[in-house]
Amino acid sequence: MIIAIPMAGGEFCPHFGRCERFALVEVDEANRDLVGITEEIPPPHEPGVLPPWLRARRVDVVITGGMGPRAQQLFARDGIRVVVGATADTPENLAGAYLDGMLKPGENACDH
Repeated sequence: MIIAIPMAGGEFCPHFGRCERFALVEVDEANRDLVGITEEIPPPHEPGVLPPWLRARRVDVVITGGMGPRAQQLFARDGIRVVVGATADTPENLAGAYLDGMLKPGENACDH
């Protein structure tokens, strides 16, 4: 499983569309182990660009603080789960919380 987490300035970026890069966290679901983390710089943000870009990187889950409804629909169409309402933490901790069932969707930080 690959979990994408938006980052800016080396930290979690609460707004999905304004991130500078994505931490792509590969995990072994069965063992709940972190396999590795890579960072990728996304293409310039335009509506509809990021879902296929992340799908091409085999992303299964996106963890973010906020994301607009249209982007969420595009991810759902592609079978990518979106968790909104996450708060600042490291990619390792966010991915671990997700795997442990402790990362619950919260208030969407996106205002559009």
